[in-house]
Amino acid sequence: MTLSAGGAAQAQDLENTLYMELKDGRVVIELRPDLAPNHVARIKELTREGFYDGVVFHRVIAGFMAQTGDPTGTGMGGSDKPDLKAEFTREPHKRGTLSMARTADPNSANSQFFICFQDAPHLDGQYTVWGQVVDGMEYVDMIKKGSPGSGAVDDPDKIISLKVASDVEG
Repeated sequence: MTLSAGGAAQAQDLENTLYMELKDGRVVIELRPDLAPNHVARIKELTREGFYDGVVFHRVIAGFMAQTGDPTGTGMGGSDKPDLKAEFTREPHKRGTLSMARTADPNSANSQFFICFQDAPHLDGQYTVWGQVVDGMEYVDMIKKGSPGSGAVDDPDKIISLKVASDVEG
C-alpha cells in the first residue's frame, strides 16, 4: 500500500512499480507514466529484458545523485535501442527522484538514469523525471560514493536485479 497525497491508503499499481535489489536491501520505485510515458515504457522494456541486472553505479556524487544504466560501466554506453525524445515536465528533482541521464542533446536519453540523494532544483525542466523511490531510500543512501567532482567509483556497487513488480507478484 502507498499513501495518496491526501494520506489515504491506495493499492499499489504493480505494473508501474519496480523492485530494485541492492546489496543492502530492496528499493521500491513508483513509475510515472503520467509524466514520461515513453521513458517509463523503455525502462520497463529494458527491465524485463534483464538489462539492468548486475549493472554498476558508475558515477555517484555524495549529496547529489547515483547514476547507473550503462552496461559498459563507463558512462559512455547504453542499450541498442534508439535514443528517446525528451519528456521534460515541471516535476521537481527531489530526494528519491529517478530521472534520465543524457548528453548535451536533450533527445539523447537511452538507458542511463540517476537517483537523486537530495533535492536538485537546477535539474528541473532539463532532464526527464520518470519515477520516485517510495520505499528503501535508506538503501540508495548506502550506495558507494565516488571521488569528489567526477563521481567516478572504484569497485562500484551494482543493481543486483531490477524487476517490474507485476512480474514478481502478478
